[in-house]
Amino acid sequence: MDAFRMIRPALFALDPERAHGLSIAALKALPGRGARAESAWPLATQVAGLTFPNPVGLAAGYDKDAQVPDALLSLGFGFAEVGSITPFPQGGNPKPRLFRLVEDAAVINRMGFNNGGALAVRERLARRQGRPGIVGVNIGANKDSDDRVADYALMARAMAPVASYLAVNVSSPNTPGLRALQDEGALGALLDAVIAARDEACPQHAPPVFLKVAPDLQPADVDAIARIALDRKLGALIVSNTTIARPALRSAHADETGGLSGAPLKDLAIARLRDFRRATGGAIPLVGVGGIASADEAWERIRAGASLVQLYSALVYHGPGLARRIVHGLEARMRAEGFSSIAEAVGTA
Repeated sequence: MDAFRMIRPALFALDPERAHGLSIAALKALPGRGARAESAWPLATQVAGLTFPNPVGLAAGYDKDAQVPDALLSLGFGFAEVGSITPFPQGGNPKPRLFRLVEDAAVINRMGFNNGGALAVRERLARRQGRPGIVGVNIGANKDSDDRVADYALMARAMAPVASYLAVNVSSPNTPGLRALQDEGALGALLDAVIAARDEACPQHAPPVFLKVAPDLQPADVDAIARIALDRKLGALIVSNTTIARPALRSAHADETGGLSGAPLKDLAIARLRDFRRATGGAIPLVGVGGIASADEAWERIRAGASLVQLYSALVYHGPGLARRIVHGLEARMRAEGFSSIAEAVGTA
């Protein structure tokens, strides 16, 4: 923590996207990056048939091209989600497109699914086959695609053999029209195509399908998505992506367009998590995301119904040691409150 505090001013003097690139380069050079913390195992939990060594994951958006998943796991994360990845490479939206809102402990991005495409990512993940650790693959559609459902099916077919789970991202606000795929009719057809493509690629050991949803949903949307998720027997719902809403913000970048993440997203993300817990009756695992920067905040999501949690923006402000601190804090909270496992605490608030 102290080391990060020392270098943070230098990092914050850089353009955010350049600083992000330097952090990826540093992780590539990390020695012993396949190691995993023994202390994580008391928090092991099973979700969608997978055993997670601890419930704290890295959300999609950081390692867009699956360059450093094992290095990320070595930082104490129980799982890492790479992407979002599209069938063909795309450069994303014009720069600048990533903004630190320091006064708000927040980030606004309008990256636009910039990534190197499915082929490059599949090759990287194929090379790590057989290594320990859960690495999910977040899949999307190309911005200029004429058939986005076909894009998602193609991605499911390509990534299923190399993914621990597939995360279907229909909730990014930075690809025009993408969130319309959360509508009931469109979503059912999309998931049917994804599941069929996954089963075709992996008829024996198909990875579970997770669905990542937006926080900007109405009650009827929540109920419809819950019904579809239960009907398709999805592995989990990831609640939630960034928001297009703008709560009171102090930063000079407050009016930038794009998805807002970090501390200001917390209340909205918790509200949607509780909504989906109610709508699903606890019958489908939930992954809590948005505004998590401490063990107390992670514990609050777990008690509210999350079997797993994810973070990303908080790393910008708290550094690479954050995952391990949250894991240790969760273990202490679990024991202090008399639970023998994380699963016992889920939804007990």
